[in-house]
Formats: sequence, C-alpha cells, structure tokens
Amino acid sequence: MRDLLKLQVHDLEVEVLTGIYSEETHLPQPLRISVTADIDMPERFVPDTPLSASKSYIDLKHAATTALPKDVHFTLIEAVADHVCETLFVSDARVQRVEVQIIKLAIAENGESIGITMVRHRR
Repeated sequence: MRDLLKLQVHDLEVEVLTGIYSEETHLPQPLRISVTADIDMPERFVPDTPLSASKSYIDLKHAATTALPKDVHFTLIEAVADHVCETLFVSDARVQRVEVQIIKLAIAENGESIGITMVRHRR
C-alpha cells in the first residue's frame, strides 16, 4: 500500500447558483464546502523540503471557491462537487482521490447539516 498525504480545507462558505425548485433557481445559495485531497508524496519530508513536494492549501480553496463559475446554474450540488473534483485532478497529476462535502445552509431549520459527500478517484 502506498503512502498518501491528505490535504484538507474545511468549512468554506460559498454562494453558488444551485437548486431545483423555483425559489432556488435565480439566486445564489449559501453552501458550506469542505475538501480533502489525497496526493502522492515523497519518501520523506525533511526540514527544508520545498512546498512543491506537497501542494498548496490555496489550490484546494481555489477549487471550492473562485474556480466555480459565477454565471453557471448547477441544478444539483453533486455537480458542484464534481466540478471541484475535476478542477483538482486537472491541476495536479499527483492528486489521486478527492472528497468533497457540501452542506446546504439555506435549508437547515434547527442547525442540522443537510448535504452530500462525494468521493472521486483518479481514473
């Protein structure tokens, strides 16, 4: 079994055009997005290992925020998660697995978390 490094960015609040119902389709919906990416890693990390041996957390944040098109309506939040996964796979060949959790903040009534978790593996 090979070693993997898990990079994580959790609880990003993002406004995304998403939804099926008429009250959802014309306004951005608040989503809480968390991303975990498994990447291939070197044999060891020594004190002066450069960032290029790992991956910047900014790349994960970008995939879940500014890389999401502002003018595209995603009918399902699953499509939002797929877009995040694909952005990370395309950006770095070392990314082997991406997990995206999306919570729909606008539909919670009593503080519960309602959403999805998607896991995609590089093919």
